[in-house]
Amino acid sequence: MKSCDPLAQLIAAFRAGIAKATGCDSGSIDPQVKVSGDPKHGDFQCNAALVLARAAKVNPRDLAGSILQATELGDLVDRTEIAGPGFINVWLSATAIARMLRELSGPSLGIEPAPLPHAVVIDLCGVNVAKQMHVGHLRATIIGDVIARLHERLGRKVWRENHLGDWGLPIAMTLASLRRQRRDFRSLTLDDLNAAYRSAQLEATSDQAGLQAAQVAGAGPHRLAELELQNQLACAAEQDAKSTLLKLQGGDAATVADWKQLIEVTMTEVLETARVLGVHLTDQHSRGESFFRDRLAPTVDAFVSSGLAKEDAGAIVVTFADRERPMLIRKADGGFLYATTDLAAVRFRVQELDGGHVIYVVDARQRDHFKDVFDGVRMIGWDTLSDGTHATLSHLAFGSVLGTDKRPLKTRSGENFTLRALLDEAIERGVQQVMRRATDPTSTTHGMAESELRSIGAAVGIGAVKYADLACDPVRDYVFDLDRMIAFEGDTGPYIQYAHARIASLLNRSGQSAEAIAAADFAITEPAERHLSLCLLQFPHVVLNAAETLSPQRLCAALHEIAIAYSGFYQSCPVLKAPDQAVCRARLALSRLTQRVLAEGLSLLGIHAPLRM
Repeated sequence: MKSCDPLAQLIAAFRAGIAKATGCDSGSIDPQVKVSGDPKHGDFQCNAALVLARAAKVNPRDLAGSILQATELGDLVDRTEIAGPGFINVWLSATAIARMLRELSGPSLGIEPAPLPHAVVIDLCGVNVAKQMHVGHLRATIIGDVIARLHERLGRKVWRENHLGDWGLPIAMTLASLRRQRRDFRSLTLDDLNAAYRSAQLEATSDQAGLQAAQVAGAGPHRLAELELQNQLACAAEQDAKSTLLKLQGGDAATVADWKQLIEVTMTEVLETARVLGVHLTDQHSRGESFFRDRLAPTVDAFVSSGLAKEDAGAIVVTFADRERPMLIRKADGGFLYATTDLAAVRFRVQELDGGHVIYVVDARQRDHFKDVFDGVRMIGWDTLSDGTHATLSHLAFGSVLGTDKRPLKTRSGENFTLRALLDEAIERGVQQVMRRATDPTSTTHGMAESELRSIGAAVGIGAVKYADLACDPVRDYVFDLDRMIAFEGDTGPYIQYAHARIASLLNRSGQSAEAIAAADFAITEPAERHLSLCLLQFPHVVLNAAETLSPQRLCAALHEIAIAYSGFYQSCPVLKAPDQAVCRARLALSRLTQRVLAEGLSLLGIHAPLRM
């Protein structure tokens, strides 16, 4: 990666130079090299002299001069200058830029394998059986998928884990309700299950307080009879659910068969939604709460026997020295909780999946829950890997999806948007945009078959939704505004897709073969060529950084910057009408490399890169 990464090369050179100039240990030196904010002040800046001079009580400009004199930059740099109080401004040589572009244009696009000694485990999606996917699942699914793609691209072992909510009393309530209705489980749809889930909750809802209040107030016999019947039916429904749960836990064949049917109906919809989203998610990635059911009692026993948990009013809790809230891991009635399951899951993911980094892509509102779980895991030592090192446990929290009124996204009737409804709307908007543009006789899509236009429109619509989500800091809420997201201008997915398609069209119109373009030499003579080249050369570093920091938004920002830089290059540097064939081929080579980088970046985001738009 370093051979085509100017930032990495400059960091290494200045680190060695600073060590030589100051006598400091090179391993402890931060050269503070960064991309310049203004090309008038160079391509890069080294700002280490200001910090080091303060500590050594010397003049920073003098120290900057010593550092520069001791730093071997070779032909990487064309010129340098010391500016202001001690900034070192650096301009790369055109020869070095061309050489690094050639390295970048190899099959791997400069992204060298960066394997880890242990696996990366990513908890994503997290759907519940018998419930429709909603907009919250959008973020958990696509953010988790991109983090997985980034780590996979770096050659790491990745486990995608869809923690399916398929166990416990709520599922048993739904199962029991459907059985009371004598429903044919083989003909159920997810809408049927969703309705049954809601009705089961209502059926088991009693109102003892209301009955007591009515009795005290001397309500009429009709009202009292209504409340008594409600409570009787609720009690019967609850008992039926508990009986069904016992049968399920006991392995009753008929009950287990019906339960598996609920899972199949749910997962059929989930996997189809993942396909539409362009997310890599299969049955093999789904490991439900039921998988951990036999590990829950041993989990509680382990915390009790280690002295980390205690009884509190019949319940079992884990206490922490730095907070008042305890973590409840077994209720007084013997029931287990989400914390119990998550403790067992983290132990499994670290010790059996060999997870050196376990990442939970879950709603920010679960922050306290995961702090408790992770601290509990560390206290009992379940974060220890086979080689004695400790796993990193991360909660990649994300905010809410808001409507244009800045409130949680709802339908006009006040219901939560189902994810499929949202995606269907996005696809339809994308199709409308593509078809409208295809009416222009100069458009590359003019005259295409409707089926092809619809396919491109679907890619545009889904790409718009995914990019809008991924481009912002995950922990922030964001506004779901399809009019803005679907635009072919601005910081949007379609803008980057369109930039890719425009370059593909240019290359096609050039009449040059892919082999001829690939064999052309890069030549950096114009400022716009230089700016685009520097943006492209940052790509390998961005991919590594986005993976290491769990920040897909950094990749989005880099792709947007490249697309803007290419637009500037295209306006300033004629390609097909270049002054001569050598310049034309060099600019075609730069265009082809840009297209490849955009396609690779979009692929890492799980977004399709159409060749025509």
